[in-house]
Amino acid sequence: MKRRLLLGLGLAACLCASAQAKDGGISPQMLQQIQQQNPPTASDRALRNALAVNAIDALAQNQEHAGALDTYFSVETKKQSITDQKSSGRCWMFSGLNVLRSNFAKRTDSLTVSLSQDYLFFWDQLEKANLMLQGVIDTGKKPIDDQRVQFFFHYPLNDGGTFCGVADLTEKYGLVPSEIRPETYSAENTSKMSSLIKSKLREQGLELRRMVADGKKAKDVEQRKTQMLSEIYHMLVITLGEPVKEFTYAFRDKNGKAISTPKKYTPREFYQEIVGAPLNGSFIMVMNDPRREYYKTYEVEYDRHTYDGHNWKYLNLPMEDIETLAIASLKDGRKLYSSYDVGKQLDRKRGYCDLENYDYESLFGTTFTMNKAERISTFDSGSTHAMTLTAVDLDVNGEPLKWKVENSWGADWGQQGCLIMSARWFREFMFRLVVDKQYVSDKLLKDYEQKPVMVMPEDPLFQLDE
Repeated sequence: MKRRLLLGLGLAACLCASAQAKDGGISPQMLQQIQQQNPPTASDRALRNALAVNAIDALAQNQEHAGALDTYFSVETKKQSITDQKSSGRCWMFSGLNVLRSNFAKRTDSLTVSLSQDYLFFWDQLEKANLMLQGVIDTGKKPIDDQRVQFFFHYPLNDGGTFCGVADLTEKYGLVPSEIRPETYSAENTSKMSSLIKSKLREQGLELRRMVADGKKAKDVEQRKTQMLSEIYHMLVITLGEPVKEFTYAFRDKNGKAISTPKKYTPREFYQEIVGAPLNGSFIMVMNDPRREYYKTYEVEYDRHTYDGHNWKYLNLPMEDIETLAIASLKDGRKLYSSYDVGKQLDRKRGYCDLENYDYESLFGTTFTMNKAERISTFDSGSTHAMTLTAVDLDVNGEPLKWKVENSWGADWGQQGCLIMSARWFREFMFRLVVDKQYVSDKLLKDYEQKPVMVMPEDPLFQLDE
């Protein structure tokens, strides 16, 4: 018995040594070379000690660029109250509603309104639940490990999105003032609610797949899906509140004084009061993706907020063209939905983004040389956060020096709730812009209407704005 044990241990040791020596692994010889190429130095020891008790950014901050910021902007839209998405991924909704209320204030000579994110989020989550369940039905005959089937089960629900969601949801369900439907805890802290609904949707999705596999009639599958959505609806009512069907509201001026007698509205009637016309068809979405051909339109398959809504569709443009569109809109007093890789070189304390905020290369004794296309291709960079573009500072030749956005992280953050971006940072880490068609040339409008190239939602650039 002991001999067998010893033989077994010897065989295991041989197998272990063989596995460690396999080509491509870190062998003892390779590890020795790695260590020899990195001999400890006095500077490394000092940095190691400093980083043991300090954040990387605290030591990497470039003091030559840490002074006071120039907050003057030659072109700036009217200021409005700053919002706070709290611990949620609803930046796309906050930015989109910021644009809508800003347009309303401009059209009505500064009447103010605050729009309910909680109300629209309820319908966003119910619609995404239906999109997932119907997607499972549509792909019910495909194997469970099919890429599209995996997409629905991997991402059954999320907080993120784009301006297409704002357009589709508000046209379908309308708008409500935030005084009528204020934020709830689960709207501001979505993780637990989202986790539970995701689990329920995955369970429901499996049942629907079994019904399709068993050859159940389409009407029976549809009826069962409706019953499932009723369960999701109930969970949303418990966490976000019952959707408002009718309310009474009086508009106020910029000083908070009521300027009209209270009037009854449905959410869709209030949408007409605020927006006045359909959003879909009034704007184009543009992006900067240097991996792909410019002046071509791209559409993201199956990536939308409602099953019967619009896929994300973008015209790919050089940054120079995107800047021209943004400047034209801002000069006319119109804010814009925009999205960025906001975490790159972000000085949170000052609310400032610039390529030289932090000197990571000197700190670690290395270089970071990827360009924008390479960063996108390797998932190192992409659109992560939507903000409302509000201002640009132009030089004497009309070229941008810096930009400003309204963020949705509260009024105490950054520059009184806003973020300033240098022109060079903007070109590297800005990705998407929504612009009203009135500021777009006929040529670009024609380019936008060409048959789009379909791309997959797994593409690194087409992640959700959160």
